[in-house]
Amino acid sequence: MRPTALVLVHGAQHAGDCWEPTVEEIQRHSPDTPVLAVDLPGRRGTPADLATVDLADWMDSVVEQIDAAGLDEVVVVGHSMAGITVPGAVARLGAQRVRRMILLGASVPPEGRSILDTLTGPLHWYAARAARRGVPAPPMPMLLARRSFCNGMTPEQRRFVLDRLYGDSSRIPAQKVSRADLPREIPRTWILTLRDRAQTPAAQRKSIEALGGVDEVVELDTGHDAMVSAPAELAALLVDRCRDAVSR
Repeated sequence: MRPTALVLVHGAQHAGDCWEPTVEEIQRHSPDTPVLAVDLPGRRGTPADLATVDLADWMDSVVEQIDAAGLDEVVVVGHSMAGITVPGAVARLGAQRVRRMILLGASVPPEGRSILDTLTGPLHWYAARAARRGVPAPPMPMLLARRSFCNGMTPEQRRFVLDRLYGDSSRIPAQKVSRADLPREIPRTWILTLRDRAQTPAAQRKSIEALGGVDEVVELDTGHDAMVSAPAELAALLVDRCRDAVSR
């Protein structure tokens, strides 16, 4: 059996490459830890029609990529809008394979609600407009992306993020979400990004409540894209939880 692996799931407007700075830190400090940064359908190595792809396709794709990589036991990490993708993928994998679920600056709507029901401010306007139009959303305008994702970053980090924005499904943010099948025995960690503009700490605490609680909240003093702005700190947190999962 292979060691417990870290599976990293990106959110809206991103792809698996957003994790590159953190993956480098993980490999530097724990080279024996397998890492998989998935591309959700409609991005890079996972082609799909963004006009028709739905949330079930995203969840299934995460499981398929884990299986294709030959990963037996995993810690699954979800950033931002992966708050609706990861719980479903974890439920499909089950408690025998998932050693821990970690959500990072995530958005989790109440049971039976959608991401659109939780967004506020410019991000809600942008997502709602795309949903009304019924066509795939293009990459976010640079000013909105910079405000939402890049506060507190160096110029080099900002360029990294803004050069890696992707078009998105306009349907998925409006889909209703259920977590009825999510096993409660799987430990849950929430990484609370304290300077987050896309998902404020207050919004994240509402998401924790909507999820039904977590086993631990770890505060990280950074903005939304912590995998770019604080890769060393985030990598240390993830590796520690992965090692703890092995000892369970």
